[in-house]
Amino acid sequence: MTDTITITLNGERHALAGPTTATDLISGIVDKEIGPDGTPVDGSRLGIALAVDGEVIRRGQWSGVTLAQGHSVDIVTAVQGG
Repeated sequence: MTDTITITLNGERHALAGPTTATDLISGIVDKEIGPDGTPVDGSRLGIALAVDGEVIRRGQWSGVTLAQGHSVDIVTAVQGG
């Protein structure tokens, strides 16, 4: 059975079909398949950092983090420039 959960994503309420892992969330945002090690299966780079409830989650741990009702998720992307 799939339930809907609501998280706060970068300060905004966001509804998800539960259960959803951090990998599932990021995969949907970047529109790429993400492997269990947190890297895109196509070999490209993400340049993304993830924190759940203020705790930075290492890329290799994303698949083990199941998002739950009320979690606060921050996704930060690297930007190149000078």
